[in-house]
Amino acid sequence: MSAEESWKVTVHAPRAVIEAALLAHEDAWDWDPEIVLSGSEVAEDRPDDWRLEAWLPRKPAKADQAAIRALFAGDAPRLEIERLPDVDWVTQSQQGLDPIRAGRFHVHDPHHAPLGLPGVRDFCIPASQAFGTGQHATTAGCLAMLTHMKAQGLVVRNLADIGTGTGLLAFAALHLWPRALATASDIDHVCLDVVHANAELNRVPLGAGAGEVTMLVADGMDHPLLQARGPYDLVIANILAGPLIGLAPDFGQSLVPGGHLLLAGLLETQEAQVRRACRRAGLRLAARLVNGDWSILWLRKRHRAGER
Repeated sequence: MSAEESWKVTVHAPRAVIEAALLAHEDAWDWDPEIVLSGSEVAEDRPDDWRLEAWLPRKPAKADQAAIRALFAGDAPRLEIERLPDVDWVTQSQQGLDPIRAGRFHVHDPHHAPLGLPGVRDFCIPASQAFGTGQHATTAGCLAMLTHMKAQGLVVRNLADIGTGTGLLAFAALHLWPRALATASDIDHVCLDVVHANAELNRVPLGAGAGEVTMLVADGMDHPLLQARGPYDLVIANILAGPLIGLAPDFGQSLVPGGHLLLAGLLETQEAQVRRACRRAGLRLAARLVNGDWSILWLRKRHRAGER
């Protein structure tokens, strides 16, 4: 969110109530994309006390407040509404976060030093207006799962990272499979410059050839270049449960027979819905891990019709 007028709406409720509201948000296909939601626990020593936060680039109108209230079953919750100081809240929220180790990777910001250890790839990802710095449990889980997939002997010659954010997962996958074609995409135009800057900072080649990352702006798989460069051995998508469900058929069609899909951005409570959509698209579960409240899924496309 840019340094323009910004407002926040907060709702405090038990964890189950907030998680149900987040699920309702995933099903609200007419949701205003300018209203950004998140749910989190209030404090580590109070795991059942949660809050839902909604950020808006304007003062919440009656319709905005009604849309947020509609996410909750039963009595309408109390909305705490405040105007925020004029700062970049995405960047602000990412500053001061500790580096992470996940799989064969170490992710840090410029305020922390690289590890420089043999067999560990350091990535420096500054705070930015794009999501995906690696501190989030889903991104860290993806890094761990990619490492596991490599250890299991997976061979990747052509990969795509959908909803790439900062480019981190595309960079990590290219590190593991350095001769692959790599396509990264995001619906947000801000990510173009962010990915290019991060690629330069981390010495990741940009381009259209083997061992290079091609970055583009796309809504899901809806881009002629994404379609022309497929089918893929590996598709990565760390976004949200609702879009993952909607994109499952496109993901299935974009993979080679036996191809692999890595999904994240879904709560463990949303996993069953996502897996059902993937089964209908011809994808079966190969492995899963849970990092905090989040599920990370490795799925594989059937080689032929009728395969279970």
